[in-house]
Amino acid sequence: MDNVPEQDDLPVELPDIEFQSPGRFAIHNPPSEALPPETLEPAPFRLGENDQLHRFSKPEDARAHALALMQQAQRTLYLYTPDLEPWLYHHSSIQEACTQLLLGNPRNRLMILVRDSSRAVKEGHRLLNLSRRLSSYCQIRRINPDYPSEEHAFLLADECGLLLRPAPGEHAGYVYYNNPGRTRQLLAQFEQTWNTSLLDPNLRSFLI
Repeated sequence: MDNVPEQDDLPVELPDIEFQSPGRFAIHNPPSEALPPETLEPAPFRLGENDQLHRFSKPEDARAHALALMQQAQRTLYLYTPDLEPWLYHHSSIQEACTQLLLGNPRNRLMILVRDSSRAVKEGHRLLNLSRRLSSYCQIRRINPDYPSEEHAFLLADECGLLLRPAPGEHAGYVYYNNPGRTRQLLAQFEQTWNTSLLDPNLRSFLI
């Protein structure tokens, strides 16, 4: 006679488990620093056509004027800066404007004098990246601390446009889109300081 399992030996069927979804969860991640920042809008003035003095006190206005000068320059940009001022120049729109200038003609130049590059090298800066890619057209040197130099910060575009901030620790300053006389004065100061400037070991290690 076959061995037939008794009723107690049969496997017990477990009741179905009721599962109710608590719903969808929203995951809030902090914004990624790798995402490109929003595009800057340049100030609505033409380089070489507007001889009016424009004053500004807000950082967004300083960025708009700087971008307008950089986008419209056809030959040269001269930047005299304490530390490459990330709030003003560390932006994709600024980098793109400088890149377009330097690639537009092999004679075009971006010359930068910086008092201290350590912060830019440590934290990263788009103009440093540009100088690494286009080192023949974008040159950066350090202001020689053994020679007297002005404490203000300025940007010169071609032979007529300038943005100047008398106190680099503040956002306030002024812009001329067509002032060849004042631009020549600042360019002479830039060239004099450039002639005594130094190769920066921080930048050398960065470029390697």
